[in-house]
Amino acid sequence: MFDRALRLLTSSRYPERNRVMLLLSFKAGLRANEMAGLTWAMVQRADDQLSHCLEVEDHIAKNHRGRRIPMHRDLRKALRELKAYDRPHTHDTVLRSERGASLNSASVVNWFADFYRTHGFAGCSSHSGRRTFITKAAREISRCGGSLRDVQELAGHASLRMTERYIEGDRQTQRRLVARL
Repeated sequence: MFDRALRLLTSSRYPERNRVMLLLSFKAGLRANEMAGLTWAMVQRADDQLSHCLEVEDHIAKNHRGRRIPMHRDLRKALRELKAYDRPHTHDTVLRSERGASLNSASVVNWFADFYRTHGFAGCSSHSGRRTFITKAAREISRCGGSLRDVQELAGHASLRMTERYIEGDRQTQRRLVARL
């Protein structure tokens, strides 16, 4: 689904911004309000070069739980392309309309709803990428030497219980696991 969505974005009206929006959801796990509030200062170093981490500041994060998220290479590349296209100022929001106005969280939610509905992605919302990000992170974390606590921090959740609610089970994986026991 994700790869198909990326391909569909290439023919959209504002493909550079739309690609960044999808990647912020699936590769950084951001909420709609965090995407809307994200500024270039939160993704750049002091020398205006893109950072290797997103700095989700407390004032845009739910419950003021800001965090640092390592930046996925695909997201970094998409931000570089958007920056070259838009030529933004440091304190501009990353996601802007074609006329240059900042998007608000409702606009982000509506963009995802319209995109998914138009392209037949039933049951998807602006939160779908976040759920996918958290589920994939939970499945991969042991291979990196980490724990669910690391996933919790990336998600910006106050408790592991909330993080666990996002993680979807996989029957096929469960069968493989039991077969190895």
